[in-house]
This record gives sequence, C-alpha cells and structure tokens, in this order.
Amino acid sequence: MNLNDFNYKLPKELIAQKPALPRSSSKIFIAEKKIISYFNKLHEHLDSNDVLVINNTKVIPAIIFGKTNNRKIKITLHTKISINSWIAFAKPAKLLKIGNIINFSDDLFAKVIDKNKAHVELFFNKKEKVFYKFLNSFGELPIPPYIKEINNKKLNKRNYQSIFSRKFGAYASPTASLHFDDLLLKNIKKKNIDVIEVTLHVGAGTFLPLENDMIEMNKLHKEKGYISTKSAYKINDSIHRKKNIVAVGTTVLRLLEDCYAKYSKIRYYNEHNELFIYPGFKFNVVDKLITNFHLPKSSLLLLVSAFGGKNNIIQYYKNAIKNKMRFYSYGDGMIINRLK
Repeated sequence: MNLNDFNYKLPKELIAQKPALPRSSSKIFIAEKKIISYFNKLHEHLDSNDVLVINNTKVIPAIIFGKTNNRKIKITLHTKISINSWIAFAKPAKLLKIGNIINFSDDLFAKVIDKNKAHVELFFNKKEKVFYKFLNSFGELPIPPYIKEINNKKLNKRNYQSIFSRKFGAYASPTASLHFDDLLLKNIKKKNIDVIEVTLHVGAGTFLPLENDMIEMNKLHKEKGYISTKSAYKINDSIHRKKNIVAVGTTVLRLLEDCYAKYSKIRYYNEHNELFIYPGFKFNVVDKLITNFHLPKSSLLLLVSAFGGKNNIIQYYKNAIKNKMRFYSYGDGMIINRLK
C-alpha cells in the first residue's frame, strides 16, 4: 500500500488559523446522513444508545526559553524520561554542547546530558512538582506549525486546551475535543448519553510525517495511555448492552483498539501505545468516530480511511473542500461510522 494514494490538495485558506467562537459553532459533516450541520447540534444526531468516550489529557506548556553563555535558546520539551530528565528540541541547537548549562530563572537550570542533532537530553535541577509549577507560570503551549496566525500565551491557553483537559502529559491537543463547550455537553447529557473519560497523552511525534512511502514499513511513536478500572467497566458494560461506542477523536480510538488488541477486552490499562492503524485493520470496539480533517499522507488520515473506508473518506474530504469547511486542529469535523 502506497502513502501517495492518501494525498490530496488543500487550498491554504481552508487551514483554520483560529477556532470558531463559540467552540461548538464549528461545522460537522454527518456522514451517515450526508449533511453538514454544526457541533452545537451534535446531540440531535446522537441518542441514548450512544456512549461518548473522551480524552482528558492536558497539553503541557512545553516551550520554555533560557540562556546559555549569554545566548537565548528555545527549548521544546517532547519526552519525559525520568523525574528530572527530558528530551527536547533545541533552537538554535548549534549553541549547545554536552555539559552546557541552560539557565531558565534564578533558581532553575538544566544540564545538557546528551545531544543528537536538534534533540538534547536535559537534566533539570528541580523535582517534578516544582518544575511543573514553573511550566504553568512561564511555559508556552506547542501550537501546530501550520497555524501561522499571530497568537499569544493567553489566547493559546484558552483555545488549545479542551474542556475535558485534566491530566498533564500531552504535547499536542486531542483536537476533536476542541469543538465541545459546556452548553453542548449539557445538551448531550440531557439525552442520557453517557460520557466516559480515558487518557492518551498525545506525543510531539504526531506532527512528524511518515518516513516511508510503503505504509506497512512505518512505525508510530509511543504515547502513554490510561484507562481506569471504572471506565473499563463502563465501556465493557456498554458493549455488552450493544450500545454504540463513539470515540471523540483518533486518540480515543487508538487507545481502545490497542487495549482490545492486547487483552481481547477493555480493562485497566496504564502503558505505552504505538498501534499503527491503516486500511485493513480490524476494529473491535469503536462504532463511530468524531474527528477533524487531517493532513495529507498522515497517519491520522490512514486511520480514518481504515475506519470509514478509503473511498468514502476521499469523497467526504472532496465534499468538505467544495463546501469550504475548515481543516486541521482548529478546523471543522465530521462524525463517521465504522465501515461494515
């Protein structure tokens, strides 16, 4: 299977540079009915036989600025390897050598332990709790590179965290969740639709392109996932009662399907996930998927093509472009059914 078969041309003006306000005023394509509606009417297209599973991850303000040898340097954390150690992108990386000290404040610094091109391993002098407090105060959110709109820290904090975000650990937002606001959630619950929380911390690798045109030759980055015993029980009970499991985002879908692939059921889960889903994959848990419109030749486009059918997805994307729907993280979305 060739990656170039999953390419498409998108007019630049359809790449959303900021979210719809209010959030739920964004558009949604209802694939089953072949209509374009609005997220604030999503509850009208769901019923009590549907169960929403959402991702409660919270994006780390992973961008911090420091100085080394009186030169300013930008550090973007992307992998935590121990309580004090992180791997990060450094810019400009040429300023750093192994053994250098980067000062971030009067009492916070990091030592460069290792370096591989733009990636550096840093050992910070503060423990996790103190360090996270610093990130919350001074860190900036890692906004996707295709968002060129001039933004600021306050706006990014408002726009790029979902209303479900509770557990720090992501390096990118689970963007299907960004369409939800309190009013929409209230209307969903009024219809006796259960909402169940799980966690998948989206990795920085989500922005990296697949390296090999032969799809099967690629490997995805690891992402940490968590399903509580309580959530697992609720999901299994819903499956047993033949309810529709509706994944809010590709992150939820990957987590649930990975858990089932490993254990043949949904159970307590606290481990890394590197499940790569592309056409031909057999789905066992998720019945419906709420998702944004994804980048050409991306692993996420492969996933939705596997779930909804490649030819269907091609038509949905063509229709979205024709109707000037907005794409990517701050764009519009769709709800699709699993291909039978």
